Amino acid sequence: MQERVFPTHSEQQRALWLSTLSFTLCFAVWTIFSIIGITIKDELGLSEFQYGLLIATPVLTGSLTRLILGVWTERFGGRLVFSLQMILTGLATYALTWANSYETFLLAALGVGLAGGSFIIGVAYVSKWFPAEKQGLALGTFGMGNVGAAVTKFLAPFVLIAMGWQGVAEIWAAAIALMGVAFFLLAKDDPDFADRRARGIKAPSLAEQFAPLKNLQVWRFSLYYFFVFGGFVALALWLPHYLVAVYGVDLRTAGMAAAAFSLSASLFRAYGGSLSDRFGARTVMYWTFGFAILFLFMLSYPPTDYVIHGKNGAIAFSTQMDLWPFVGTLFALGFFMSLGKAAIFKHIPVYYPNHVGAVGGLVGMIGGLGGFILPIVFGALLDLTGVYTSCFVLLLLVVLVSLAWMHLSIRAMEREAHGKALDQLPTFPELAEVHTPGKTEMPRVMQDWRPEDPEFWESTGKRIAKRNLWISIPALLLAFAVWMVWSVVIARLPAIGFNFTQDQLFWLAALPALSGATLRIFYSFMVPIFGGRLWTTISTASLLIPAMGIGYAVQNPETPYLIFVVLALLCGLGGGNFSSSMANIGFFFPRSEKGNAMALNAGLGNLGVSLMQFLVPVVITAGVFGALGGQPQQLTDGGQVWMQNAGFVWVPFILMSTVAAWLGMNDIADAKASFREQAVIFTRKHNWIMCLLYTGTFGSFIGYSAAFPMLTKLAFPEVNALQFAFLGPLIGALSRAGSGWLADRVGGGRVTFWVFIGMIASVLVIIQGLSITSFALFFAGFMALFFFSGVGNSSTFQMIPVIMRKEVARIFPQADADERRRHAERESAAIVAFTAAIGGYGGFFIPKAFGSSIHLTGGAEAALVGFLIFYIICIAVTWGIYTRRGGMLHDIEHGRAVTAAPAE
Repeated sequence: MQERVFPTHSEQQRALWLSTLSFTLCFAVWTIFSIIGITIKDELGLSEFQYGLLIATPVLTGSLTRLILGVWTERFGGRLVFSLQMILTGLATYALTWANSYETFLLAALGVGLAGGSFIIGVAYVSKWFPAEKQGLALGTFGMGNVGAAVTKFLAPFVLIAMGWQGVAEIWAAAIALMGVAFFLLAKDDPDFADRRARGIKAPSLAEQFAPLKNLQVWRFSLYYFFVFGGFVALALWLPHYLVAVYGVDLRTAGMAAAAFSLSASLFRAYGGSLSDRFGARTVMYWTFGFAILFLFMLSYPPTDYVIHGKNGAIAFSTQMDLWPFVGTLFALGFFMSLGKAAIFKHIPVYYPNHVGAVGGLVGMIGGLGGFILPIVFGALLDLTGVYTSCFVLLLLVVLVSLAWMHLSIRAMEREAHGKALDQLPTFPELAEVHTPGKTEMPRVMQDWRPEDPEFWESTGKRIAKRNLWISIPALLLAFAVWMVWSVVIARLPAIGFNFTQDQLFWLAALPALSGATLRIFYSFMVPIFGGRLWTTISTASLLIPAMGIGYAVQNPETPYLIFVVLALLCGLGGGNFSSSMANIGFFFPRSEKGNAMALNAGLGNLGVSLMQFLVPVVITAGVFGALGGQPQQLTDGGQVWMQNAGFVWVPFILMSTVAAWLGMNDIADAKASFREQAVIFTRKHNWIMCLLYTGTFGSFIGYSAAFPMLTKLAFPEVNALQFAFLGPLIGALSRAGSGWLADRVGGGRVTFWVFIGMIASVLVIIQGLSITSFALFFAGFMALFFFSGVGNSSTFQMIPVIMRKEVARIFPQADADERRRHAERESAAIVAFTAAIGGYGGFFIPKAFGSSIHLTGGAEAALVGFLIFYIICIAVTWGIYTRRGGMLHDIEHGRAVTAAPAE
């Protein structure tokens, strides 16, 4: 093999500084709209959203082209691609002077965006000139070209005043086009490309270059870059407008102040590369995210007035960040963002030395898309909230997610590499003196799990399984409480000053069920992928978002309806938890106890609906959180309520449940499976049949839980619906929790058949109660309906493992008993979770059916007749496929099947 000849120091420096100068000019052009865009905004009379779209459009082109430009650089060499890219960018920039409408400006802006693609060309080109131990510093130095944004902010305002925005476009276009020509004449092909061409080796195929993109690590790097680079570009574009609007400075002052941020986020990139070479890119990323959280929290805090009621009277004070502290904080934020940009691209040549173009292109593309998406969202958030600092709140959330993902990924890699050694350590350092490996630690992952082994179950399994069950139940209870909290809240919104129509209120009642059911589809597959312990912790903690959001939104009658729609959808996070919780608990118990365990988990978890409908009407009548909870709302009848407590009351319990899940739950190694392994259920016909039946049982339970208070209020306005609303879900939850043994004993199919008969009878009673205006009949019919739906929830889930054991034995006749058991348990868990997802849509369609029926016919009877027809179909399916003589479950449930196994 021919020995590679390394370039000389002078050749390295020539390539580096030519690339850095070119990238500086490209970046100056790429951010040109941050200055000329303000003048164009005034000329065209653009809204905040239109302005955000205009300044973000070049970023879109620059981002999307990075992936293909990176690939072309690997194929055709950086010298040619970089030169052509700059020349074409110059032509597009000059075309700005011909634009005369908003649409033509957007079209020209797409061409200007080619300037942003220069970054990945330079990374792929420069990295080939330096060995791995010097690439961090080299790429960091190249990345200093970000200072082009500061160049534009320093110089463009003066050119604009002297020559107009057209003069800025003409000068910037000429500069970048001339640089493109100079680069082609002065630069050389990189060593790898020159060596490959000299030896006649073909460029790597697209498939070979794109192969690493399937790695999750690449997408994790992309998220980091979405913040450090996308956030930088977004702020570089947004800050001049922000400074003019918030601090009232002129455009030149705003440009120079914003340039300070661009300078710090660019010039220190070389230093970040040096630090990455010295301390490691991972350490630098921890510094970046940690300090970014601090500075973004400071920037996120809006100007606020406070009044404290002291013993000598009111004490008033206010907080506000003045201009120069604001600029100083931005400078510090930019410094750490520049370190992060260098650290990320230090990773790429190390992990993917032969795929820098493709991997760097994807990372750069996602980061660049941040520069496109974020300014648009900044404008939308400003229009929506009216708070200028909302842009920094969004960036803070991105950083928190990035830091959490990075840390958890690092911990996972450490455990994979040093798992046995880590298991020898105590949970906390202060326990070192009393720690005995193998005895005093609680293993998080159960490598040996044999619940069907009686000796293992009695000595070890039962204790662990029950602990996970009793931690899971309150977490699921809270999930249901948050999911269905709208059913109580919306009934009070008109009384506290919200002018929403009946149709809007029914939409708010239905949307949590819609999002919850949709999320269940995704949650169905999460436990085998991430593990029950981690996923239960994350999914429980996510409930804090809607709980706290509700608490703030209901305090102001001017809160837009859109905010309530978003919060209603976020309440669906609670609905999604059911699928993952049921799949997780099913893995822990033996077949003989599985049905009862899942019934307890689901039934007592369903109590969250009843608990919420009982507790919320109580806590909203008093300021239980004092001054922290906010002021009460005045009712139209002269009274007052603390409606915010409907959300705030769950926060402390969610925090406790999250901690309990993280510290007390376990993962089962055998339960781990990829999405591909679980996706086989989509080819199983019984998966879809059970989706139909579970929609009839659980869909009814959750749908009627959401609709019952509003329907009662409309049909019987003289009745205080909130006094009775909790009883239905309470009966349904208790009947589910208490009937698991019945399905285990006589068979889930037979119980399900009679459940639908009972539900039909209950609906007929409700229709009769409405026709004669009898609240007693109406109420009795609904309570019976809740009872039967609860029993059916338990019995349908009992059917699934029994069906799949028989089906797996048919599909895999050659497999041994242990292999068939693993197949059956894995598919059963996935089907349980997926049917729960589909069944959850009943919570959307039932309230909407009632709302549509009332809107079209003036009453709810038409919807109830539709439900009757659906229950008749469910009876026919249950009997025809499962319970009739010759049906799939007939012999098993009558004790005649040789292969019968204990009901799960």
